[in-house]
Amino acid sequence: MINLVALPCLCVDVFDGTDELYAGGEALNFAAHASKFEEFNVSILGAVGQDSYAKFIMDSISDKRIDVSHVRVEKDKVTANNRTYLTAGGDRYYKDDSWTGDIVDKMILNHDELEFIKKSDVVFVHFWAGCFGQIIDLKKNNNFRLAVDFVEYRNFKEMEKYAPYIDYFMISGEKSILPIFEAFSKKYKGLFNVSLADKGSVTYHNGEKYFVQANEVKEVIDTTGCGDSYHAGFVCSHLINGNIYEAMRVGTELATETLSHYGGF
Repeated sequence: MINLVALPCLCVDVFDGTDELYAGGEALNFAAHASKFEEFNVSILGAVGQDSYAKFIMDSISDKRIDVSHVRVEKDKVTANNRTYLTAGGDRYYKDDSWTGDIVDKMILNHDELEFIKKSDVVFVHFWAGCFGQIIDLKKNNNFRLAVDFVEYRNFKEMEKYAPYIDYFMISGEKSILPIFEAFSKKYKGLFNVSLADKGSVTYHNGEKYFVQANEVKEVIDTTGCGDSYHAGFVCSHLINGNIYEAMRVGTELATETLSHYGGF
């Protein structure tokens, strides 16, 4: 079995207008989809408050093969939540005051959590995480595979500082940024994956380009978690069989399914 840990963002998306709740966050979405692969033991490491949002999150994944024993419960803090707005076309957007997330944004990993991560085979984290620097430091001296979602970050010079330590370097973007990641792939050993939404996805490895088209979608309900589900499929499939095209195809399948419903899983 492959031991995978995703951290640290688990939250509740609160949809404006209906106040419907959907559990989400990059780490939670990734873990939920990774748990579909029987070859993996999946753990999530993060923090929640002692409130109704925390209960909702835990209830939402109670039927999934996810170990939540490393999720902190912090009684004096509010579980991360995000007021989410949807366009008529199903795309989500947020306002300046949508996000309440200090509990995960400022999370610093303690000794026990760091030791747990060291023993994992693969770690998923997003670049914005407050503990990102700790994960990079761990990676320098440990053998786990590291998957990082840079989302829509665009400081490529800053990104490149981390490239030597990342096995799965993932970003959402547009075709104009592809040459940058092609160049990275000629200098560093990882897989550089760019999601291009309905234009498919591209991976570079050792300077070679791999392209997979997006699947046709009859109706986009909600794009929330689409990238996270793609990343879970991509990383897990590649760790199982080592085939880049197959990993991208599996990621695309999971992302397509996610587009067909509200919430990330």
